[in-house]
Amino acid sequence: MNLSNIQLYHSFKSKKVIKVIAGIQNTNIYQIAQMAQAAKLANATYLDISANTKVVKFLKSFSSLPLCISSIDPIDIYNSILAGADLVEVGNYDTLYSRGIYINSVQLIELVKEIKYLIGSIDICVTIPYHLHLNEQIKLAKNLKNLGVNILQTEGVFINNISKNVAKLTNSLSSSLISTYFLSKYVDIPIITSSGINSLFASMAMQVGASGIGIGSVIKNNDNIINMTNSINEVKSSIYINSLSYIDFNQAAFDIDNNQYQRVVM
Repeated sequence: MNLSNIQLYHSFKSKKVIKVIAGIQNTNIYQIAQMAQAAKLANATYLDISANTKVVKFLKSFSSLPLCISSIDPIDIYNSILAGADLVEVGNYDTLYSRGIYINSVQLIELVKEIKYLIGSIDICVTIPYHLHLNEQIKLAKNLKNLGVNILQTEGVFINNISKNVAKLTNSLSSSLISTYFLSKYVDIPIITSSGINSLFASMAMQVGASGIGIGSVIKNNDNIINMTNSINEVKSSIYINSLSYIDFNQAAFDIDNNQYQRVVM
């Protein structure tokens, strides 16, 4: 594991990372400040925010947690690093998906090369697009490691209004967990599992190979710092407790060639 940020290095080494996600398009300073305070009180690992220099400077004025800025715009990323951001995430492709744009491996590699050139030795996380075939996800992850990417993140299926449909939420989460499992088997880079993670599924993510989880909506659903803090603490607690219900990939069949997962009938 190769992370230049010592604080993050120790957290990822322990494999109990909790990333609090404010949102790539969220510039609501009041809500972001609440989430930052809750993250600090709950001893979360770091904050993930929009690549907005005003937001970065605002949080740096009172928060000691490492700040990760998320974007696919190299200039916004560069300016946010100059403003004080501690690490970069290339991801949060929802804005692309909503327009019917699906980034491919070649495009992502070229984007990461450009960003690496601009930010130098700053730690960088890259989200592996969910829509890529599993074999392609693994190949991409290996190429990203060779480029010096420090962290990978998995994502679930993009579905509008996902919170209104439990079945869709489960499918999204399963997609992220499956990617986490196979990437962790083939690539030696810390992996963050995101998309629909809450206290029920946090331990599941760790069991399939994640070094940490990303949580956002489960926190935003609260309207005050105390409840936000409690939500983070619930997720933290679940990481330390083995869930009674989890995806057991050792009792399952997964056909990588066809990107298909099925339970084995025992």
